[in-house]
Amino acid sequence: MALTRMRNIGIAAHIDAGKTTCTERVLFYTGVNRKMGEVHDGAATTDFLKQEQERGITIMSAAVTCKWKNHQINIIDTPGHVDFTIEVERSMRVVDGLIGLFCAVGGVQPQSETVWNQADRHKVPRIAFVNKMDRVGADFADVVAQIEKYLDANPVAFQLPIGAEENFRGVVDLVTLKAYEYPDELDVKEVPVPAELVEEAKAGRAKIIEKLADFNDEIGELFLAEQEVSNELIKKVARECTIKMLITPIFCGTAYKNKGVQTLLDAVLDYLPSPVDIGAVVGNDISDSEKTHQRHPKETDPFCALAFKIINDPYVGQQTFIRIYSGKLESGTAVLNSTKDKKERIGRIMRIHAKDREELSEAGPGEIVALVGMKDTKTGDTLCDTNNPVILETIHVPPSVIEMKVSPKRKAEEEKMGLGLHKLGQEDPSFHIRVDAESSETIISGMGELHLEIMVDRLKVEYGIEVEVGEPSVAFRETIRKECEQETKFVKQTGGRGQYGHTVIRFEPNTGKGFEFVDQIKGGVIPQEFIPSVRKGLEACLEGGILAGYPILDVKAVLTFGSYHDVDSSDMAFRQCAAQCFREAFMKSDPVILEPIMRIEVTTPDDYIGDVIGDLNKRRGKIEEMRRFRKGSQKVYGFVPLMEMFGYSTQLRSLSSGRANYSMEFEKYQQVPKETQERVVKAAAEKKAAKNK
Repeated sequence: MALTRMRNIGIAAHIDAGKTTCTERVLFYTGVNRKMGEVHDGAATTDFLKQEQERGITIMSAAVTCKWKNHQINIIDTPGHVDFTIEVERSMRVVDGLIGLFCAVGGVQPQSETVWNQADRHKVPRIAFVNKMDRVGADFADVVAQIEKYLDANPVAFQLPIGAEENFRGVVDLVTLKAYEYPDELDVKEVPVPAELVEEAKAGRAKIIEKLADFNDEIGELFLAEQEVSNELIKKVARECTIKMLITPIFCGTAYKNKGVQTLLDAVLDYLPSPVDIGAVVGNDISDSEKTHQRHPKETDPFCALAFKIINDPYVGQQTFIRIYSGKLESGTAVLNSTKDKKERIGRIMRIHAKDREELSEAGPGEIVALVGMKDTKTGDTLCDTNNPVILETIHVPPSVIEMKVSPKRKAEEEKMGLGLHKLGQEDPSFHIRVDAESSETIISGMGELHLEIMVDRLKVEYGIEVEVGEPSVAFRETIRKECEQETKFVKQTGGRGQYGHTVIRFEPNTGKGFEFVDQIKGGVIPQEFIPSVRKGLEACLEGGILAGYPILDVKAVLTFGSYHDVDSSDMAFRQCAAQCFREAFMKSDPVILEPIMRIEVTTPDDYIGDVIGDLNKRRGKIEEMRRFRKGSQKVYGFVPLMEMFGYSTQLRSLSSGRANYSMEFEKYQQVPKETQERVVKAAAEKKAAKNK
């Protein structure tokens, strides 16, 4: 199939916009499904996890390939809940276009803004679909106004709804000035534009032309001369403007009532880009990060792809999802994982239809496929031609903010639990597992309480392991605030060959940049083969912190001097020397405990605004701004420590009689108040003392 007739799109929305229902209708009308699955009865195609079916929400992004009017559309259906933001993040990284879904009643919600900002960061062109036009309170014009006000998306309505709420029956296409009604779930019927909408439709078409005139000279001249602009020219220029993210075309309908989905599919073909429109992807040279290479969406270019998702399937094993940017991939060939500098042999190539699969012998540029049998490739790794290596930008993984202790109910299942957690961690890079060095307890961490609840449930359902869990707690971190230079000699003599290592390391705060190691050794005072050992010794200290046992962030270590012994120096000696040096310097460098600070958005009716703000202030929250959301409602934006937010959803419901809602996402780590740090350090010391008794 020609690349110009391929679309790689994501479908994203906040949790109440009916995204999964919309996806189901798309699959039905494109012939993938013979009947429509429903979210409420757990039969949605893309929600195939048991946890998704039980809760009626999307947890994992799902890939589906379908065809519409001789075009291939690769769809990635993404979650709407903020706890699963990594699924949205990695989907945005590989799609070429996006359908943003909005509820005709709820409009732009906090999670809508989060997803929109992710799409902005990845420069993904998008169109919008205002869903649920049949609901009481549906207001298409108001949602378009909210998209303009809150998302700065330059929205342009390309349709008008015919009726609203229970009287919604179809749409008017403002480009062609044709009306469409939907007498049943299969048919689309072209009808005359209702008399009461004729003038509004003409005005809407004129507004489209006026918007496009700002970006296109040909339309600009016709507009100023008050001459007719052809439908073909409008569509051509609107497509160009959408791809350049100058406008966002807006469409409407009700997926549940099967109205508007067919015209939405037409809009995907008309306005969203093909891989050819997106053009070449840029990667870095494997040996020189300053040098770049381009890979064009052609079979003749060297092979290049990005692994963006891993699923462990009980029937076929581990599936590695990739987006191919250039070249051709054939089963049985060898490729290079340039991120890890390891070769991989391609086993089976499969095109995925949610939980079903179709085996392929080859796949070309633009395709989104799954590979079976990859050993070393993980999320964010680049696969490329062995003779033309390149590294693509990886996938941003937000830090985990909440953690929980887990242990198997049966001691004999400890190893089995570890294996299951490891596989879940491979699938979800925002889910982390560590073992507490002091207590030997297994601690899992993730993006929120629901995230960890789902993972524990999956451990039980998919791996048959029941676990006991502790109370969720905040994932604190440790760092330093002051520079310190430390000299350490590690000397151990046990008869025969001893151990000798000597380092001088300067430790500095490295705010927001993670751990950084700099080698400034001159004259070979420490042999080159021991420099990596020093780094490994320092990195070993990062996982289990020194102040209270929490992982260490944002430290720069500069190795400036040292010495070695011809016989007694070894890899292990320099590792232990560096670790001892770090521990000694850390306590002299004004160590502090950091806590996750969340960006919070609360939407509340005016009647409860005072109570909501007062409650946030009690939780050490800082209000950044307040603004009118819609008539009678306001949005409150601010920052609040995560440790103060446990049980907030219940409290917010109580304060607002269930009418307010909120969304949180991680913003940054920040130093805790002095009294909180003392309490955390004391608790860690008591726990250690109790264990040593």
